Amino acid sequence: MTTSTSTSNEVITHSLDTPKGVLRYHEAGRGPELVMLHGSGPGVTGLRNFGGNLDAFTDHFRCLVLEFPGFGVSDDFGAHPMTTALEAVEIFVEALELDRVAIIGNSMGGGVALSYAARHPEIVDRLVTIGGIGKNLFSPGPSEGIRLLQEFTDNPTRERLVRWLHSMVFDPALITDELIEQRWEQATEPGTLASARRMYGSEAFAAMIAAMDNSDTAPPWSMLHRVSAPTLLTWGRDDRVSPPDMALIPMRTIPNAELHVFPRCGHWAMIEQQNAFENVVLAFLRREMPAVTG
Repeated sequence: MTTSTSTSNEVITHSLDTPKGVLRYHEAGRGPELVMLHGSGPGVTGLRNFGGNLDAFTDHFRCLVLEFPGFGVSDDFGAHPMTTALEAVEIFVEALELDRVAIIGNSMGGGVALSYAARHPEIVDRLVTIGGIGKNLFSPGPSEGIRLLQEFTDNPTRERLVRWLHSMVFDPALITDELIEQRWEQATEPGTLASARRMYGSEAFAAMIAAMDNSDTAPPWSMLHRVSAPTLLTWGRDDRVSPPDMALIPMRTIPNAELHVFPRCGHWAMIEQQNAFENVVLAFLRREMPAVTG
């Protein structure tokens, strides 16, 4: 393992060697372990998702922000990014010898967190998700945000990137020139774009939907009853990527779940409603949980 330190924000970046490639993660704070899992989409990284939240959480937790394979920070493991993300979490937790963790997962990271919690209930103490999980019940699918993501992935242009970024938020003022340039530079890096096309390219996405329709395997949303950890589902009321009706199935089927919806908020609740998000999540993570019976 190699380490580089950024003293300006007290975040330490580590490189973890694995048989599949190098995983990178960022560490800050002290206390019980809090693993933070980023979402997908052009130019995403763990620090772009959660960097603004670290000050609120590092007073109480040892925050571990994992960079998933194939998004331009960790190495690409070569398979479908959702599959390698779950594998990466398992490798990561084992390598760091983490016995008990809380997890915050944004969008795809929330889905990965739920899958990990269902497989490893003895490790996950509690869980927070930010949009992105469940099933469309009243809204059409794929959503506006997913369609725009596919258009960008198939044929990347700045115009398509900007349209997709605007679908992520309620307040368009959040989409700054600096953000656009950061996302553009990373999203169009050849290896990162190749990884994205395995997940969101039109042909790959259609093949994934067809495989799910023709499979005897239960869809992921039908397995949520296996998640035993106390779970906080957070959502933006104005989410155009994962519409809020998706929250109904996980809210009802995860045995110990609760739901918080933020107004005037799109897909990035941890950014667009930062203070409210941090207050709600910290209260949940630090609350004494009653014993669950029955």
